[in-house]
Amino acid sequence: MVGESFPIRIPVILVKQPLSDFYITKIPAKTLLEITFSDPLRVREKAPGGLSYFLSGSQRRLTLRTGEIEGFIKTVEAAFPNSIILGGNYRQDGNLEDDPERRWTVEADGDVLYLNIPKRLPLASIIDGQHRLMAFERVDGDRKDMELLCSIYLDLPNAFQALLFATINFNQKKVDRSQAYELFGFDLEDEPENSWSPDKAAVYIARRLNMNPESAFRGHITIAAQDINVLGELQGVDNQWKVSMATVVDGLIRLFSKSPRNDKDALRSIPASHRRNRNILPDDGTPFRTSYKAGNDKPIETAVLNFFSVVNELLWSNANDRSYIRKTVGIQALFDVLLELMHDVESKRDISKEYFRSYLSRVTEADFSREAYQASGIGRSRIRKAILEQIGIAPISE
Repeated sequence: MVGESFPIRIPVILVKQPLSDFYITKIPAKTLLEITFSDPLRVREKAPGGLSYFLSGSQRRLTLRTGEIEGFIKTVEAAFPNSIILGGNYRQDGNLEDDPERRWTVEADGDVLYLNIPKRLPLASIIDGQHRLMAFERVDGDRKDMELLCSIYLDLPNAFQALLFATINFNQKKVDRSQAYELFGFDLEDEPENSWSPDKAAVYIARRLNMNPESAFRGHITIAAQDINVLGELQGVDNQWKVSMATVVDGLIRLFSKSPRNDKDALRSIPASHRRNRNILPDDGTPFRTSYKAGNDKPIETAVLNFFSVVNELLWSNANDRSYIRKTVGIQALFDVLLELMHDVESKRDISKEYFRSYLSRVTEADFSREAYQASGIGRSRIRKAILEQIGIAPISE
């Protein structure tokens, strides 16, 4: 039973579908209002370059329907059998929440799964159902205690949240098709690669890494929940590690964008009728910014492919089941290390396996199964620090 005190622990049901696994549960409206947010679509003032407008946000603006729903909530016939769809573990700035003290997680207790929500913080975007939920802000009394059915995705990348929203609403008359195309970049024909925002480019690279027979990530990237122990337990898979798409996408983006949200807004500032191109974006000091701006994602993919091939050869292949190096915190830390190694890639121009092996061969004796390398943000920092110390690299990025 959900109460008003945090943390809260809610039994959930796992639903497995091709796009992503998700969880079904019930949460009172008053609690949902505290832990969710909606980012309405806005038309901003004149954009740079003389363009008439540009869009930001990721949801439809609240309309008079909210008032109509409010009236319905107050009746004795109030009923909402359709689920509110949420994207958990994303902050309002559009970035993935990686603080273990704040993140939503799922754990198994016997045959029952539980969703843990540690803080009274808005860490779930409303993918669908914002009008229903926001209408509860206007009602008083015990109607805010009404339980609402929820479908909850954990760590679902923004690009997939957009896809899900558009898939649900695309054919409904109340959603303008032009708005869907503009907001999410869905064109009638495939969008040119040189107009991809950082998250789209990262998702594309992550998909290729998941399919490439030479990739250490082949078959291991999932856009399901991040708790790989729960997933393995439910799927009956032994010794099969998984990492979330969100973890890989987040690690990739940091290689070529310091502010993916600003980059996306800048690209959207150009109307769809004009030719959008990444080369309009400013330099930001990230290692592969030049390649990304040029629409050349191959060096990024090759660097990650080669780096993690060496990681697999020297670290993962010898890791025991207790090692954190092949879990989420370890993979996040390894992306941190790659970022450090690539800081001067423009001058060195070396992304070969030999280059990465020359460094990572120095950490083959490291034991990452100790409790010090716990599954948390602290563990990620400690793994990163331990590797950098052993390879003799002073951290540049923080």
